[in-house]
Amino acid sequence: MSKEISSDPVNQPAHYTEGGIETIDIIRSKLSRDEFNGFLKGNVLKYGTRSGKKNDEKQDLEKARWYLDILIGE
Repeated sequence: MSKEISSDPVNQPAHYTEGGIETIDIIRSKLSRDEFNGFLKGNVLKYGTRSGKKNDEKQDLEKARWYLDILIGE
């Protein structure tokens, strides 16, 4: 029987937690601090500049903020 994973499309999308580990944690473990910060900045730019053009504008801005919050905390 498979365990159902709840999904929060901004903070914890189900497709990023398959296998029991968050994709962001794998990325963080494989990159240097500078590389990881660059990854975070790129995602802030990606979600900020596409907001309102692809999906839900508010959701894209929340995703940009999610990556920015990690960057500020690093």
